Amino acid sequence: MIEPHAPAPPGGAGTPRPLGAPERAPLPVKPGTGRFLVLVGVFVCAACGLVYELELVALASYLMGDSVTQASVVLSVMVFAMGIGSLAAKRLRYRAAAGFGMVEAVLALVGGCSAMALYAVFAWTGDWGGAWRDGPRFLLVGFSLAIGVLIGAEVPLLMVLIQRIRRQDPGGAVADLFAADYVGALVGGLAFPFLLLPMLGQLTGALLTGVVNAVAGGALVLGLFRRDLSPRGRRLLLVANATVLAVLAFAWVQVDAFERAAREALFGAPVRVAEQSAEQEIVLTGDPGRTPGLYLDGRLRAGGPDARRRAARLVRPALGGGPHGRVLVLGGGDGVAAGEVLRAGGSGVRRVDVVDTDPAVVRLARTDPGLVALNGRAFSDSRVRVSTGDVFARVRGAAARGERYDLVVSDLPDPALSVDSAKLYSEEFYGLVGRVLGDGGRVVVRGGGTVASTVRGADFRVVGYGPGYVVGGKGVTPRLRGAGAAAIDLGRAPSTLVHPRY
Repeated sequence: MIEPHAPAPPGGAGTPRPLGAPERAPLPVKPGTGRFLVLVGVFVCAACGLVYELELVALASYLMGDSVTQASVVLSVMVFAMGIGSLAAKRLRYRAAAGFGMVEAVLALVGGCSAMALYAVFAWTGDWGGAWRDGPRFLLVGFSLAIGVLIGAEVPLLMVLIQRIRRQDPGGAVADLFAADYVGALVGGLAFPFLLLPMLGQLTGALLTGVVNAVAGGALVLGLFRRDLSPRGRRLLLVANATVLAVLAFAWVQVDAFERAAREALFGAPVRVAEQSAEQEIVLTGDPGRTPGLYLDGRLRAGGPDARRRAARLVRPALGGGPHGRVLVLGGGDGVAAGEVLRAGGSGVRRVDVVDTDPAVVRLARTDPGLVALNGRAFSDSRVRVSTGDVFARVRGAAARGERYDLVVSDLPDPALSVDSAKLYSEEFYGLVGRVLGDGGRVVVRGGGTVASTVRGADFRVVGYGPGYVVGGKGVTPRLRGAGAAAIDLGRAPSTLVHPRY
């Protein structure tokens, strides 16, 4: 245990020193400088703590889907654990410097390695089943608890340390600490999506955050409050921080090899392209001469032996049921749906507009030999026009400009797995789709009873076919080609922007 280097407190050797007793040992800097350094430490530690939270939310959403649920679990568990950590820190208040130093060292290790540990468990044990079927979820809750307890212990100990420098009104001290804490949280919250995630990725970003956390906590205690520790305590804290930094540095060196091995274990095939775009993680698997697998945020988006058959099931029955001179494909940045429209529609297709959210996926669909072969060079056809951006805004703009289409193909991610797609399965969105359809126009969507009820709620006449496909006709019941109508459940409540139902 790290013991403070201080004279025996008043009242006997075994009695803790009251907070109002004289200061222990003079600080190496002036009180004003010392307060500033403590507030800088609060700022840095708060930024790191929020990055750990966001990293867990992002990785859990990527691995397990349903980002609303993952964010709710992580944030609620972590806030609860912060309360436990604050209570536990009361036992360390008479050893505040030593306690804070050890808390930051452990937090840097746990938070910095949390992403790698969670990814490893999901990749190598996610298919075990049995008692470990929900192992990644249990680990997510465990990390949220541990990180929350450690973050919660910071502010009470920092309150003691800032009062250790110069006694002041408790309200003023709390105001200073929380101001630095909240500003640090703002910086950490902005740095994660705009700097760490796109430039470093989730694993390396978490490791770098752990390094910063360990350096900040260790420097504050060993630099400013070193005289509050015994020589043995200083050595132990120095060794602890050096060990944490060595572990994080070793993980940093191995992170690329770790990611490759984990991805191959997860996807069951060699990974030849892996990049983090501004929207999502993009992975291409398989040998260049074979049909690739395109994974977006860990979920198969296109590829496999029946990739074209899946596109045909989506496109052909609706395409042949009426006019199809102008077609709008929503999503489908891989080009597979657009390629099927061109093949099935032949010379009757005059124009195909494709709108996708991610320019990186469109770039791969144009340049990667495997994807180009899979989509039949669809994006090289002069009839195809591709744009990127917010799909909802694109359809709203098309409606305002009076653009009209014969068929709208919704080739979008499952809303149960991507909360960003939920608004694209809403009654309001299908209302906008109806405004861009011409006479005899149709919309085709993958989905079950909830999707069918939602499309019907936007004044479409709906017909189901195959295992989970819905065609909606504006004003007329749509006809199908090459597929028989199937029963669909229209008794479910529709999904809306303010009440999304997956």
